[in-house]
Amino acid sequence: MKTKLALAAAIAALALVACSKQEAAAPAAEAAAAASDAAAAASDAAATATDAAAGAMNAAGDAAAAAGDAAVAAGTAAGDAAAAAGAAVGDAAAAAGTAAADAAAKAAEEMKK
Repeated sequence: MKTKLALAAAIAALALVACSKQEAAAPAAEAAAAASDAAAAASDAAATATDAAAGAMNAAGDAAAAAGDAAVAAGTAAGDAAAAAGAAVGDAAAAAGTAAADAAAKAAEEMKK
């Protein structure tokens, strides 16, 4: 009888140990699931940050291209203005030369009289 009682107590002890191990395993599984969820969220955040950085790089490239285009346009406008100013100076000098030649011719005619 004592053997049966000892055997029953041993089985009961083993059952209690098995139950306690299952209860301890459940929080560990929950912690692993939470860690997995956190890793997934971190991965999503990294992907979002990468996309944002790519968008910023594209915007910076577009801005640089626009600045380059504006600089080219400004250079062209300045060149056109310089050419127009040079032409105006040339026209004014030609007109002054013609007027001086006409005045000299008239003076020569007057001296002959």
